[in-house]
Amino acid sequence: MIPQFPLKLDIRASWYPSCMRIAVTGTPGVGKTSACSLVRRMLVLHVNDLVEKFDAASGYDRKRKTREVNVTKLSKEISKLEGDMVLEGHFSHMLRPDVAVVLRCSPAVLEKRLRKKGWDEKKIRENVEAEAVDVVLIEALENAGEVCEIDTTHMKPSQVAKAIEDIISGERQKYRVGNVDWSEEVLSWF
Repeated sequence: MIPQFPLKLDIRASWYPSCMRIAVTGTPGVGKTSACSLVRRMLVLHVNDLVEKFDAASGYDRKRKTREVNVTKLSKEISKLEGDMVLEGHFSHMLRPDVAVVLRCSPAVLEKRLRKKGWDEKKIRENVEAEAVDVVLIEALENAGEVCEIDTTHMKPSQVAKAIEDIISGERQKYRVGNVDWSEEVLSWF
């Protein structure tokens, strides 16, 4: 069930030692929304819904055809929420999570996924290049307490959700940073 707003987010039981924030992030098209729709261990909140809920949009980038977000404002609002949660969205790693789970996808497969979604060539190229050079991973390393990576290239959403739940449970060694490497694929472009 996807939570609807308005939503009372005071879900922390008195026995919880603290709130755990898990960001599920990645380049558009890697499977964040599909996988998170199957996560059952924690409440999943979609960052785009929170942007609207907390009026954190700060403008619109006409060139990139995307909404700009006041990440500082959104992060402050999220910090007031109680309870463990998964924050799903392509910039959720910027919201100072305890753990960022970066979903990754082969740039060639990502290109096909974005093309199938009907994205224009400029946005496809921008996102494929971002995935190829680890943009989201690097940002996550700068903003999250701990970072894990999952290669979703050949996984079904249910498998990705299971991996996310494993990470939530503390099984993180298998998903340590550095287990995904697109360098050979990228070098083949030249």
